[in-house]
Amino acid sequence: MTEQGGAEGSQPLDLSKHPSGIVPTLHNVVSTVNLGCKLDLKQIALKARNAEFAPTRFASVLMRIREPKTTASIFATGKMVCAGAKSEEQSKVAARKFARIVLKVGFPVKFQDFKIQNIFASCDVKFPIRLEGLSCSHYSFSNVGHNFLLLNIICHHLID
Repeated sequence: MTEQGGAEGSQPLDLSKHPSGIVPTLHNVVSTVNLGCKLDLKQIALKARNAEFAPTRFASVLMRIREPKTTASIFATGKMVCAGAKSEEQSKVAARKFARIVLKVGFPVKFQDFKIQNIFASCDVKFPIRLEGLSCSHYSFSNVGHNFLLLNIICHHLID
């Protein structure tokens, strides 16, 4: 085993699992879930802690929890988007916690159709990558934003 540096400190790296020594760091996992019922957003905002509802800005309740540190957008249709988790398991735990809070407010919540929608990760590949060349050669998977020269980021989409 060897040490791997990162924003969260050094962690032992098992080279039998990661022979290249390159391990992505997850920064954000976004998931969705259907709560299976229509919701009164004003009631949720009034009765739940750490919830805010500004219908003139956005048609959802924003709710935050501390562990795992995540934010949920809860819509009147019963759909919920959960963001901020650092792993898929944390995202599911957080979504269940948000669903339980809505249940305690008084809605007949069901936890249906949980799905990971997006994962943002980064890693040091230990060599330079020509982003423009990568984008051109893999154009069907790549999305270059309007701030490409400013941010030097390329989004690479994986196909199922």
